[in-house]
Amino acid sequence: MSWTRIISAIVAIALALGAILLGGWYFTVTIGVIVFLAQLEYFRLVRSKGIAPAGKTTLVVSQLLLITAAIAPNLSDAIFPLAGSSICFYLLFQPQLASIADISTSILGLFYGGYLPSYWVKLRVTLPETIPLGTVASNNLFGIGDWTDLSSFPRGLTLTLLAFSCIWAADIGAYFMGKYLGRTRLSDISPKKTVEGAVFGIVGSAVVGGVGAWYLDWLNGLIAGLLLGGLIGIVSLLGDLTESMMKRDAGVKDSGELIPGHGGILDRTDSYVFTAPLVYYFVTLLLPLFLQ
Repeated sequence: MSWTRIISAIVAIALALGAILLGGWYFTVTIGVIVFLAQLEYFRLVRSKGIAPAGKTTLVVSQLLLITAAIAPNLSDAIFPLAGSSICFYLLFQPQLASIADISTSILGLFYGGYLPSYWVKLRVTLPETIPLGTVASNNLFGIGDWTDLSSFPRGLTLTLLAFSCIWAADIGAYFMGKYLGRTRLSDISPKKTVEGAVFGIVGSAVVGGVGAWYLDWLNGLIAGLLLGGLIGIVSLLGDLTESMMKRDAGVKDSGELIPGHGGILDRTDSYVFTAPLVYYFVTLLLPLFLQ
């Protein structure tokens, strides 16, 4: 691993941790910038196939979707079909007749690049405080009480930190295990990925999830932590492979060149796309059952 890659990773993690700790509009704006840049890369991949998506319209409605997730999260699911309809209306009135590919790639850009990432905003900024995961901290700069007691952090903060930690554990574990011990190719979509690396990444994510549940003192929640971590490891891998499939179809190695040593924004955030709704619905629907 080159020093450029290592330094870029450290800077990215520092920025992510800062946004997560600040929360609120700081986090929402950070996600908005990432979504905007990632969608630009996605639409470049699409256009390289000779497709003409509604890029600008999708970029705008995706930002509106993120704002809605921060202000009125219950309405974000209603905004999604309205945003999709507006994209179709835009394509209807273009001088050149839109194709099925134009429409489908535009809607995928909204779903993949805007709607799914909006769940990070819902998780960190507007997670219901009724979930029995500890007490809400006192109101200071970050809304954080005792820095040594993670259970006193706001629920959205602790769960976002835990989810990100699981993804990082999965990525790091899969990278090093695949590099040094990997022998069995996982998929032709991404030739460098191995079964050994994938398994170790999932196990690493599960371990971090279990340790996090123990440290947060979730009553009867150790199994839930292991399950959440394992699912995050699996879904983050699927997100990585999905983006690799897009790049393979477009005939490019990286989605962009924005991050030195890593490629584009999509190359670094693909593991987070499908993970966001998984974590949100796990902690809002399934996790309370484990903590009873």
